[in-house]
Amino acid sequence: MSDPIRLGLIGTGLAVEKLHWPALRQMPDRYVVTAFADTSPEQAARFAGYSGVDPARHHTDHRDLLARDDVDAVLVSVPIPLLYGIARDALEAGKHLLCEKPTGTDAEQAEAFLAFEREFPDRVVLIAENYFYRDDIRHARALLDDGAIGKLHLMAYRRAGQMVPRAGRFNSTPWRRKPQYRGGVHLDAGVHDIAQIRMLCGDAIAVHGAVQWANSTIDSPSDLALNLTFASGAIGNYTACYSEVPVPPEPNDMRLYGTEGVLVLSGPEHERRVTLTRADGTTRTDVFRGIDNGYYAELCDFADAVRHGGPVVGTIAQSAANMRIVLAALDSAEQGGVVALDPTADGGVPLWRPRGAEGLFDGLPGERECSKE
Repeated sequence: MSDPIRLGLIGTGLAVEKLHWPALRQMPDRYVVTAFADTSPEQAARFAGYSGVDPARHHTDHRDLLARDDVDAVLVSVPIPLLYGIARDALEAGKHLLCEKPTGTDAEQAEAFLAFEREFPDRVVLIAENYFYRDDIRHARALLDDGAIGKLHLMAYRRAGQMVPRAGRFNSTPWRRKPQYRGGVHLDAGVHDIAQIRMLCGDAIAVHGAVQWANSTIDSPSDLALNLTFASGAIGNYTACYSEVPVPPEPNDMRLYGTEGVLVLSGPEHERRVTLTRADGTTRTDVFRGIDNGYYAELCDFADAVRHGGPVVGTIAQSAANMRIVLAALDSAEQGGVVALDPTADGGVPLWRPRGAEGLFDGLPGERECSKE
């Protein structure tokens, strides 16, 4: 296949506007949007306005879009409780599927998502976990694979900030403020952090979690403190706080302590940093600007799998494994004890590289620079 993939969008809300469309518009050689579906006429008109896609290609019912012959694949970006049903409709209609995370609302629905891999083996399915594709995280993973810090023995990861509804932001949507899925913000946003943990530390085999409900603007736990034991023998702690009150500036970084060095992932979205401190005290800092947090690379992986065959990194199984840790943390908090987990059958998250490229970043947007001391 050399022609662009004919893509249908199901849901055109904030995730499409702020995350997926900025990447899609840079990829006319890979994708052309031939139809879009949204139950909101206002939202559909907004999408048509900023994207330039013909408003006549809009459908209010996603099943009408799935019936079109000029749609090869769909991007499903709808509220979490709707993901499973629409994903099934798309696969039954013969479409390849790029679906927002997580894989459902609870453990039962995650298992139903996993059944898609057996039921529809000829379809490409990618669950949109952009952290698997983020340049700074992949760079850190490559350093770890090369033995840059020796054997990892401790992980510390902290995320804290204010979360109150503000217009135009993800936390303003009613379905997020009163979630109909277990764990609320920790199953929605938190699975990204778990993806980063699994990318860099491997699979967890035991978790011990505690939660607090300290934010009246969201109907879910606001705080999660989680201790983890990894299959490698390393241990770690993850702390997430979604506060109702303003929070002083926080590092919000991940630190990985090894027998021969320390690796730190830090910085805001517009300037990610990966700093390696070696046993001799020398440091190397790689700075990533304008890298789009992995959405472009994610779309590359999906397009290559549709065009050329082969697996994707963001499989249903990988997304379900992220979700499983969050759900186990909630189980642990309720039971007051350690919850054991089985490692993933395929040995963890593979490191994605651009197809046919020699380096990690060939052909990807953004700027990267390295300094040494």
